[in-house]
Amino acid sequence: MNCSVAQCLEIVGEWWSLLVIRDAFLDVHRFDAFQRRLGISRNVLTQRLNHLVANGVLTRVLYEEHPPRFEYRLTDKGRDLWQVVTAMRQWGDRWAAPAGPPVKLRHTSCGRIVKVLATCSHCGEPLEARSVVALPGPGAAEGDFAGTRLAGRGRSR
Repeated sequence: MNCSVAQCLEIVGEWWSLLVIRDAFLDVHRFDAFQRRLGISRNVLTQRLNHLVANGVLTRVLYEEHPPRFEYRLTDKGRDLWQVVTAMRQWGDRWAAPAGPPVKLRHTSCGRIVKVLATCSHCGEPLEARSVVALPGPGAAEGDFAGTRLAGRGRSR
């Protein structure tokens, strides 16, 4: 499918994958620590870690030679998922955490508890679904937007 959301889901859309990535952002790096925190079977965790490594989201780093043991570290590609995981966490905080957020974020520069906001890269105004219009980009193929409100619009500049 010629869709960036679909391509992202192909790599990280499985339940355990996102939880592994979440924990990697919390400085969990070793197989046993992932398994303990997630309560996941060894074979499923091995599959998820191998998939994330094969797709460049995590990298294996040797930390013990005999026997060989590895840590799993986020790559640049993996660190770029921070806003995705944060958006999901904030949605969960609002709609699925009746006792309140289980995690808060403190901005290291000012020390305040923060909510992460999407802002316009040009003017700095907050962005939400109603404040933007989607346009076909240079990677769009003919027919990608048939049946959507984008049908018939020109490509973006």
